[in-house]
Order: sequence, then structure tokens, then C-alpha cells
Amino acid sequence: MRVLIACEESQTVCKAFRKLGHEAYSCDIQECSGGHPEWHYKEDVFDVIDKGWDLIIMHPPCTAMAVSGNRWYGRNMPMHNKRIEAVEWTKKLWDKACSVCKKVVMENPVSVLFSNIVADTIQYIQPWMFGHGETKKTGLALKGLPELEPTNLVEGREQRIWKMPPSPDRAKLRSVTFQGIADAMAQQWGIEK
Repeated sequence: MRVLIACEESQTVCKAFRKLGHEAYSCDIQECSGGHPEWHYKEDVFDVIDKGWDLIIMHPPCTAMAVSGNRWYGRNMPMHNKRIEAVEWTKKLWDKACSVCKKVVMENPVSVLFSNIVADTIQYIQPWMFGHGETKKTGLALKGLPELEPTNLVEGREQRIWKMPPSPDRAKLRSVTFQGIADAMAQQWGIEK
């Protein structure tokens, strides 16, 4: 399968699909940090999305859309206009991806995004469902794909991501997909039908 992982610079999901023999590419306006620049489009996703994909998985920036940021981005808050812009850009990305591909996924935390797009299903998953003893509730808007099935339920419920101290790399570290989730995506959605 030809797979585009949009807004991913870490290449975690890209490498999971590559490991199973798929022609997967990450795409971000940043350099990739995953070690395989030959599998990375350092371009605007709207310039890459028309290149004939069998599956598109998107990880758009979530800061302004996450409900955890309501005190800054909510109605009547100082940066509410940033939320409106983020939702509009992401909705445009979703609509474009759905117009060129039959299988599309949009990943985001609990956010205002999901009430603004039309998907077959909205599923919420946790890292502890895929072998990681941590919590980080993540939403998946799905078009043309089944929900991800848990692969390895574990007991731990550490809030490591939420408790990360401030640092220059905090946002980047918080946005990396857990390996167990990336592997489940590749194993369960990397099947041509």
C-alpha cells in the first residue's frame, strides 16, 4: 500500500508501515527526526496529498483545538481566534484527504475538532490498550476503516505525558505516537481490501 502519514516528523507510524513492506512516507514542514529523510516529504501537506495514496493518516497540530487548552483558546479567551483558524485548516485537510482517498484517519486528543468533521466513526484509544502503561486519551476520526482493536492491555496508568515538565522540546515529545499504537495501525489497517 502507498501510505501517507501527514504532519508526522518522528516517523513512528511511517516506520511501522515500512517494517511490514508498505511504501509509507511521513510529511511535515519540519525535518524528520526518525532517521529516514528519504521517506519524508518536507513540504506543505496540501502539496503532497494528491500523489495517489491508498491510506492517509493525519496528525494535525492539536494545541489550539485540544479541550485541555480551553482556558486559552475557549470562547471569549485571548487566543480563541487561533482555535477557529486551527479548526478551519484541519477541517480543510480532512475534506481534501477524504476527496482523494477512500481510507482516512485523523488523530487528535480530546478536542473540538471532532464535532466539526464528518467521519464514519470517532474512536477513543489509550496507550495502555497497546502495551504502554500510560494514559493519553486519543481520538481517531475514521473513514473507510474499522476501529483499532486493542493489542496488549496493561495495568499501569501513569500520566507521564501530562506531567512532562516545560522544555523546548515538550510539544514535540508529547506528540510522538506510542509504538504499540503505530504497530497496531500498520498491522490492522495495512491490509488492502
